[in-house]
Amino acid sequence: MNIGGVAISALFFMIIRALLIFVIGRYIIGLIIKQLSKILQKKSVDPMLQGFSISIIRILLLFVLIIAILQTFGVATSSLIAVLGAASLAVGLALQGNLSNFASGIMLIALKPFKIGDYAEAGGVSGTIAEIGIFYATLKTIDNKKIMVPNNSITSSTITNFTAYAERRVDLKIGVSYDSDIEHVKRVIREVIDAHDLILADMPILIRMGEMAESSINFTVRVWTYTENYWDVFYDLNENIKKKFDEEDILIPYPHVTVAIEK
Repeated sequence: MNIGGVAISALFFMIIRALLIFVIGRYIIGLIIKQLSKILQKKSVDPMLQGFSISIIRILLLFVLIIAILQTFGVATSSLIAVLGAASLAVGLALQGNLSNFASGIMLIALKPFKIGDYAEAGGVSGTIAEIGIFYATLKTIDNKKIMVPNNSITSSTITNFTAYAERRVDLKIGVSYDSDIEHVKRVIREVIDAHDLILADMPILIRMGEMAESSINFTVRVWTYTENYWDVFYDLNENIKKKFDEEDILIPYPHVTVAIEK
């Protein structure tokens, strides 16, 4: 009898069976995740909660798949669970940061300081919120970079959501020459504001001289617009005010140095 050959043959079949379980299991997990995603979308579940939930379920299903594969090699489930429990404790102590990130992810889902698609500053970086994972949040910057920020860094720092509200205020500081007539400057700025159709006319508009600087008198200008139009209004006002000042002979001073030479 070729006992060694039988053992090798049995091991070979166990490996084949394990590979089949792995391939079929991954396929089934993919189908489950895909179907679950469709159900959550159909139920109009918050996209941020969708991504977080699917990430957890995928990990749990992979854990079940690993147990099924190990069982094909004769590993007892009870012994496996005991070993995994001890290993989980050791890994948990070693990866306290990730556990903190996981807890912070739950806080982000529960408190909802932002949602998918919001533009926010979180964890020291700014970008559009693309995904909230179990350990990291993914942000997309305006220059199309992908930034992954640990959830704990977000919950332990200040969060600024720039798109949380429908309206947003545009603030400008406009400097003109000391020779300029204050009322004339205010009237010209107001004409530019009134001509812009993206500025909310029913919201407060402020045009006041706010500062007497070293070489200019500075006007504070504040208008309101819908959040999605913020940058259009910001850049348009700067450009249009400069053009209108040129037409009205209103000077915008710039730093200069006068040098006196004594003979």
